[in-house]
Amino acid sequence: MNSPSTRVQRRPVHGVLLLDKPLGLSSNQALQKAKWLLRAEKAGHTGTLDPLASGVLPLCFGAATKFSQLHLDADKTYEATIALGIKTSTGDAEGDVIETRPVQCNLLQVQAVIEKFTGPIQQIPPMHSALKKDGKALYEYARAGQVVERQARSVLIHSLHLLQAELQGPEPFLRIRVQCSKGTYIRTLGEDMAEVLGCGGHLIALRRVATGPFVAEQCVSLTDLELLSEEKRNSQLRPVEILLQGHTEVSLDAENSGRFLSGVRRRGQWPDDEHVQVYGQEPRALLGTAHVKAGELIPGRLLSPIEIQQILKTPLVASPTRVDQA
Repeated sequence: MNSPSTRVQRRPVHGVLLLDKPLGLSSNQALQKAKWLLRAEKAGHTGTLDPLASGVLPLCFGAATKFSQLHLDADKTYEATIALGIKTSTGDAEGDVIETRPVQCNLLQVQAVIEKFTGPIQQIPPMHSALKKDGKALYEYARAGQVVERQARSVLIHSLHLLQAELQGPEPFLRIRVQCSKGTYIRTLGEDMAEVLGCGGHLIALRRVATGPFVAEQCVSLTDLELLSEEKRNSQLRPVEILLQGHTEVSLDAENSGRFLSGVRRRGQWPDDEHVQVYGQEPRALLGTAHVKAGELIPGRLLSPIEIQQILKTPLVASPTRVDQA
């Protein structure tokens, strides 16, 4: 892949790219490469994915960045592999081995642990994480050899399934599928499960297979994206409103659209609603988000008239789940 530092002519790009992030890249590195390939002026993502993890990473371009915050709270689904019998300093394969123990658990015990960790649980955030204490990321303390006190946090494990278990042999492991709330550390979940099994363990593989309504089968890789012509790269972009699934749709005529875009509340026969996506009627175009209270449509995040015109000029359609490289 060509270096993202190569100078390119940037252009306004508006939409969402569902990226299958590869191993070894940070979320920001993946974002910058995709931004360079699309020659986009403005880009952001909807939450980070560790360099040692692969999978679903929605990237937002242009006007879509205004709504990226909506997906930070989305539930996530992961497939993870936990090596049993070996604890590391970081809880994953990057750390130093700090303890080894024999693996003497059986499948019934594993199933009991699966049940124990399903539902609301408490987690102590790992030292090697980006969570901040006193304005400083925990991993910065860890790199300096310091351990600071962390408060346990409540997270929700919606479902936890055992995909594979190898409890004998030289490299015992568990492979699990987890659907969880935001803020869940899968590394910590793996460590805690292995600790209850009496052998300890650490995370050796992690893949995000879904975030909110987006799944891995919808995603494109950076390698495939690079192989496409610019026109076909653009076809991988989804419309901005894909981020607003679950929002009630309200349409406004031309006069009310203009006032709404100026931040002025509109009055109508709408029921109270916290999550509304607002469109202009002629032509049909996304104007932004709002909420309705006591019959008033109250503007939230709004697109600019320039952004709306740019989107109307280059409308996007939902891209295929597979990339055609012909």
